[in-house]
Amino acid sequence: MYDAIEFRGFDQADVDTLADYSGVPVWNGLTDMDHPTQTLANFLTLQENIDKPLNEISYAYVGHGQSNMCNALMSGAAKMGMDFRLIGPKQYWPAGPFYEECLKVAKETGATITCTDNVAEGVKGLDVIYTGVWVTMGDTYDMWEERINTFKPFQVNAEMMALTGNPNTKFCHCLPAFHNTETQVGKDIFERFGMNGIEVTEEVFESPNSLAFQEAENRLHTIKAVMVATFSDYPMK
Repeated sequence: MYDAIEFRGFDQADVDTLADYSGVPVWNGLTDMDHPTQTLANFLTLQENIDKPLNEISYAYVGHGQSNMCNALMSGAAKMGMDFRLIGPKQYWPAGPFYEECLKVAKETGATITCTDNVAEGVKGLDVIYTGVWVTMGDTYDMWEERINTFKPFQVNAEMMALTGNPNTKFCHCLPAFHNTETQVGKDIFERFGMNGIEVTEEVFESPNSLAFQEAENRLHTIKAVMVATFSDYPMK
């Protein structure tokens, strides 16, 4: 009936089961554990904007180190031999089998994976800073207060970008982003905590170094490439 299935849901085990029994290709569009298509879009965006091969790019995810987006980028960076850094509070650092597999792959490719809660040390010399929302899949609205108190020192702002020492450091985000008070969540957070912008400030999000919307466009192109690679009778290089 179908040539393929794209799964965008919650539990990683569900997409794994679907792939085992479907009889057709299954594409992971997003789960609670991983977001591989977003990583492909991000890496294409980096190739378009940074004059270095991927394995020479220094890259950081700032914030929730156990989120699906951090997992996805860490996995991709490990496979591509990149310098990957997680910058965030220790209680939210990556852990478990997924993280262990990334470390194993990194040893094979020459990638480095570093976790730190020291912002100044972590961002030094970076080519890319990536962040995402602080409340992620499966979390509830009542978690905001704890997350704000925990992650506030890791907001991506002009000061953090300057600490890289690289005026060309790019900013990336998987979207949607809370960068001002123009959303209901943004308004609520401003009223409760006085933050105009949550994980990233408007100044950084709208800066010339922000690649967020170019990455969003590139999802279209990289997903088309995944479909071609899946269905093609020719070997893909």
